[in-house]
Amino acid sequence: MGRSSTPGEGTRPRVRHAGQLGWDDDLYEDGDGDSGKDAAKPGTGGSGDGSGDGSGGRRAAGHGRSRGRPRRAPKKKKHRVLRWIAFSLAFLILGTGAAGYLWYEHLNSNLRKGERSAGNSAAKKKAPNAAGQTPLNILLIGSDDRNSKENLKLGGSKKSVGATPLADVQMLLHVSADRKNASVVSIPRDTRVDIPACENPKTHTKYPASNGLINETLRGGPGCTLDTWEQLTNVYIDHWMMVDFAGVVDMADAVGGAWVCVKQDVNDVPKPNVPGGSHLRLTAGKHKIQGETALKWLRTRHAFESDFGRSKAQHMYLNSVLRELKSQNAFTDTGRLMNLAETATESLQVSEEIGTVKKLFDLGMQLKNVPLEKMNMLTMPRIPDPKNPEAHVLPKPGASDKLWALLRDDQSLDPKDRAKAAQKVAAGPKAGAPASLGVTVVNGTSADGQAPTEGRAGDIRDLLKAKGFTEADTSTEPGKALTTEVTYPHSAGAQGKADALSVAKALGMPTSTVSETPDGAGLTLTVGSDWRSGSTFPKAVEDDSDPLEGTESVNGAKTDDCMDVYWPYRQM
Repeated sequence: MGRSSTPGEGTRPRVRHAGQLGWDDDLYEDGDGDSGKDAAKPGTGGSGDGSGDGSGGRRAAGHGRSRGRPRRAPKKKKHRVLRWIAFSLAFLILGTGAAGYLWYEHLNSNLRKGERSAGNSAAKKKAPNAAGQTPLNILLIGSDDRNSKENLKLGGSKKSVGATPLADVQMLLHVSADRKNASVVSIPRDTRVDIPACENPKTHTKYPASNGLINETLRGGPGCTLDTWEQLTNVYIDHWMMVDFAGVVDMADAVGGAWVCVKQDVNDVPKPNVPGGSHLRLTAGKHKIQGETALKWLRTRHAFESDFGRSKAQHMYLNSVLRELKSQNAFTDTGRLMNLAETATESLQVSEEIGTVKKLFDLGMQLKNVPLEKMNMLTMPRIPDPKNPEAHVLPKPGASDKLWALLRDDQSLDPKDRAKAAQKVAAGPKAGAPASLGVTVVNGTSADGQAPTEGRAGDIRDLLKAKGFTEADTSTEPGKALTTEVTYPHSAGAQGKADALSVAKALGMPTSTVSETPDGAGLTLTVGSDWRSGSTFPKAVEDDSDPLEGTESVNGAKTDDCMDVYWPYRQM
């Protein structure tokens, strides 16, 4: 491990003994330095035979002791020296500890924190696996905040000062419970979604539930963005982290740059009828970028043809950063970690439950061992928005549902891993006979803020009974679910999943509506706001395609990815 020059950082200095510090241990035995050498010499007054010259005898008489006996003065000197050494070492150790503590507190004071949720967290945390581990989900947010001189200098007009920031970059980092694979899924900023009611924690402005673009969610703070993701995906999100323009530049500098590649020359400048641009200017080939150039790369949209191209470029950059950190041993090099820690704590805003340096460090340690070939990044499957097909998109029915289900079930996005998982399910236990399964039906139709549909749980219970689930019954406790779901307890294992799938199949519900919950309630069907009436489940558009098709997926181990440049932006 490298050693930093900053006080208090790195491993604690080893306390060396006196000889290593340049002192001779023999000098600090009882007596002076000659006591062990001269005491037996003839004629020194130290001999046991009584011989010696008169002067030696006189000195011995005058001082009241022979030369060979311990003398008081050196002993006092010895104690003074030992006390000095002890004091010095104690001061060094305590001083180092104090400096380390002050530095740690300094880093903690750098961190800006906020509440994890804006009050409408809608998903349940997945139960631990057999080893007691749970998946880790972190929402990464890139803000276009221009309400500072640094951010305004790096992008945007003065008219944007004072405006509510937009969450123009949104990525969900999913790390598997066993920490053996990870996924990053981006949602384009112009995706139209249902946004829950939120209250901004700083201004206390309340925003009612609405349907709008997902980048508008930052009006209610990062917690509102997290709530929107949970409502859309039903994936429990543990934490959020947010960075602005200036933070991106600082972090890029701290990492030392990352390699990117373009297939053609790129010059992303305003064009007729296409204002704006990142002003990224690179020649064809590979480049190591950092600072403002890194920010330009991450902001480039027109030259990469669309927001989807920009997402892919962002994923390529993040993969390159991870490779760079691993190659530099940044996770184990104290000096590197110190520099990164200082920059990160100044650049990031985080949800309060990870609002200390130790907790952020622990998160980093959980990520460092994920193999790069098991790191997959992609953009959400989508379709044009019928209300504005030229500019906005919607999550693609079927394909996006499958993707969210993979994350909820803690499944790898690697095709090979998913094939193995499918084989394991096929080889698992068969579902119990419908008449043997006790199913509890819950009325959750009030999740969208409307009054619940009266008697809805009873209607679906009767429907299940008609299909052979004669033990189905209703719950007296109301629930809330935006989408109808079938859940089974973790303790039920593979058998519980098979039983839940049989219930979903009987009602014509897709497998993505089945999920595991912590131990507690048994097999449960919660009727959501999406199924307020009727006896036929409102199916999404059937989609048998792989959820990774057309998602601009990027694998962390690939080093030869290059971005295509849209032809109008290839002129230098």
